[in-house]
Formats: sequence, C-alpha cells, structure tokens
Amino acid sequence: MSAEQAYQDLITRTKNVSLLHSCEGVLGWDERTYMPKAGSKFRADQLGLLSVLAHEKFTDPKIGELLSELEQSDYMKDATSVEAVNIRETRHSYDKATKPPSDLVEALTKTTTLAQGEWVTARANNDFKSFLPWLEKVVELSKQKAEAYGYEDEPYDSLLDDYEPGAKTKEIVEVFANLRTELVTLLEKIQNAPNKPNVSIVERKYDVELQRIFGGSVAQAMGFSFDEGRLDVTTHPFCSGMGPGDTRITTRYNPNRVNDALFGIMHEAGHALYEMGIDKETHFGTPMGNSTSLGIHESQSRMWENQVGRSKSFWKYFFPQAQRMFKDTLGDVTVDEFYGAINDVAPSYIRVEADEATYNLHILLRSELERGLMTGEIKPVNIREEWNDRFKKYFGMGVDKDSNGCLQDVHWSAGLFGYFPTYTLGNLYSAQFFNKAKTDLGDVDAQFESGDYIQIREWLRTNIHQHGARYRATDLVKVVTGDALDHKPLIAYMNEKYGEIYGF
Repeated sequence: MSAEQAYQDLITRTKNVSLLHSCEGVLGWDERTYMPKAGSKFRADQLGLLSVLAHEKFTDPKIGELLSELEQSDYMKDATSVEAVNIRETRHSYDKATKPPSDLVEALTKTTTLAQGEWVTARANNDFKSFLPWLEKVVELSKQKAEAYGYEDEPYDSLLDDYEPGAKTKEIVEVFANLRTELVTLLEKIQNAPNKPNVSIVERKYDVELQRIFGGSVAQAMGFSFDEGRLDVTTHPFCSGMGPGDTRITTRYNPNRVNDALFGIMHEAGHALYEMGIDKETHFGTPMGNSTSLGIHESQSRMWENQVGRSKSFWKYFFPQAQRMFKDTLGDVTVDEFYGAINDVAPSYIRVEADEATYNLHILLRSELERGLMTGEIKPVNIREEWNDRFKKYFGMGVDKDSNGCLQDVHWSAGLFGYFPTYTLGNLYSAQFFNKAKTDLGDVDAQFESGDYIQIREWLRTNIHQHGARYRATDLVKVVTGDALDHKPLIAYMNEKYGEIYGF
C-alpha cells in the first residue's frame, strides 16, 4: 500500500469515528435541552452503545498499523502540513484511546449520563448527599481512566492532557501561582478604591423574551450564523459543534439580572465562532478539523465575553439599542453607569456569573479540589466541606447552599476532571491574543463603537481558527504573538480597565 492510500484509509476511518461522536453530540445536546427527565436511563443506553462503537472503531489495530507506516513516510517532513498534523495528533489520541478497556469506556459514558441527570435534581434541591453516590462512582471511574492512561508525575496529568494536550500539572500550578499573587494585589486596589459602580442597574427587571431577542442580535453582530447554529435554554450553558453547518449554543435567563444570559450568550457564541471558523467541510473528522485545546477554545469565548463584550466601546454602540428595548429599566441610566455596573467586582458564589477579577479564584478552587480527588488526598464524601472551607478562605463568604457551592457546575457529574484549568488558561491566552489583534487591526475601539465586529472575527479566523490542531496551545501563542504564555498581559488589561472604573 502506498503512503497516499494508507493516509486516505486513515482519514476515512477517523471520519467514521467522528460521525459516531457527532451522533453522541446530538443526543447529549437533546438530553440537556429538550429531553424529558424520564428518558435518562434509555439515553444512557443509547450513548453507551455509541461510545463503545466509536471506541472500538478508533482502537482498531489497523489504525495503529497505518499510523506506524505513515510516520515513516515523506508526509512527516513538514511538521505543520495538513497530513503531518493529522498523523501526529491522531497518534496522540490513538495511544490514549487504546489504553482504557472498552468496558471502562462504556461504564464512564453510562454513569456520567445518569449522573448528569441526578446532578440537575440535586442542584435544584440543594442536596449534595443525594448526589454523593454518583460523584463517588464518577471519581472512581475517572481514577481508573487516569491509571489506564498512565502518567509521569501524578494522575491529574493524564486527565489534563485530554483537554490541554501536552500540559503538565506542575507547569499549570506555577503559572496559576504567579497569577494569584497579582490578583490579590489587584483586588486590594479595587476594595480600597474611591469609586463604586452601581451594580443594582444590572439587577433590575429584564424581560426574558426581550433578553432573548437582544442576546440573539448581539450574537449575530459577532458573526454567529443562525443558518448554521441555534440558541436554546439549558441548566448550564454550553456550546456543541456537531459538524459542518451545525453549531449550537445554549444559555439560561434570569429576569432579575441581565448579565447572566447576555454574557453567557457572548461566551458560548465565542466558542461557536471558533467551531464555525474551522474548515469542517474539508477537515471534519481529522485533527485539522478540531480545535487545538480547550484553553485556546476558552480564549475565544472569554475574549468575546470580556475584552469585547465588557468594553466601553462595545456599549457605546449597543447601549442605545438596549435602552430602547429595556426602556422602563434603563431609561434613567447612562452608558458610563451601565459600563461600570457590568464590570463590578465583588465576591460571588457562581463561577459563570463572576467578574473578571475574581473569576480565576473560582478556577483555582476547583482545580485544587479535583486534583486532590484524583490523588486521593480528598475523598468525595468530604468535597462539600473542603469546598466551603476554601471558598470562605478565598472569597471571605460562607456558602449558603449546595447549589451555590459544590453542586453548581456540571463538570464533575460529566466526568470532566482536568477541564477546569483550561478556563484560566483561556483568560491568559485571550489577553495576549487581543493585544496582538489591536496591534494588527489598529483602532479596534473605533470599530466596536461603529458596530464593526467582523474585522476582529476575521483576524481570529485567520490567525487561530483556520489552523485547527496544527499547533499545540503553547506553540500557537508563540506563533501568533511572538511570546510564550504569560500572566502579565491579563493583569495589565485588568489594571487599566479597573483603574478607570474604580479610580485607583
């Protein structure tokens, strides 16, 4: 068999696996949006079957043989070519996928499907005890997966690698420690500053249907295509890239707080623009048709949510529209007052509603806890107590109920251990990317103020989206910005913004 034939055989096989995963994606999206609760057990069986089929197809020894053959071919001479990227990253995924046995893969899929349904109920009832047996099952299965993968330093490394390929726990811990030091200083400045925004502005009555219309118009201005995507309601907002021409986002609405749905929509639309910016018509089912890491994916959502959506120039364009739509709520408010209110910094319980300055503390808390669960230093039965104690230490607040504490996030019920650090990595990357975009595009504030968000979307598409998984995250940031990952651009950005708002 020629190298060309071997390569085409490999791509055909990976595309078929991706088709099965896309079917899982549709069923998972339906489960979290429209599926009746009584269907959970049957849905677990459906997803379990699909996961086993996909796992068996992808772990077929023939794929390993094809990879071994192709790794000796001329395709590998240019490490950044489409073929070399697909071979290299498929090898990485194949080596990980062949390690866990099929029964473990099936057990994880079925258990996490059921656990997510139980989490929804437990969260609604503020009842951690009812969810504990499911958490114990998911933690144990996740530890088994980490052992099956293997690791050099600690179990968390192998799980982190699922979302941030090549990343190491000790490196992440070091980066986060540097960020934490700077955040503490920034928060002290804010707490002692003379100016205090009127946060009550965003906590007035905001009609849910009007929020839906306004949020949709913002997503459309960002470049989100409703011909290729849709916006729905769920308990915990997410984005699902099903495949070519099908990218779906969700949000949740709070009639007494406009920030929640609006910035949730912008966040998930940022993820969706990444999915839409990859050439899936050409590369679906291959690494070149996927994002390089969740940290980079998160950089896109956080940039749109924060650097764009919480900028003054953005609201100089959109505030008059919001004022006309919510005339009874915002009729007496100026754009500067609204800008201050949406950027208010204050400790809060809910991660997805947290301000930029405290958000990363939420991530540090979760990352530490799930790392402890994987090493065994923390037992699932103690997670509520550990959460509440650390939250009090970090935020100076006692947790009032489980839904505001250890039950607020879907991640652990879904078995997504190793996922949380990618949020902070995304914040760090977003600041570096945005600085470079401003250098390349000129006066982005003038563009935002005039309602032009397509220039920055196209910059992101050209510099980040179109590359798929061509570069690992740490390499991509160097290719795009010329610099390695650094916490300083994020801190500088926040100091500038909050210095103006708070007067320090």
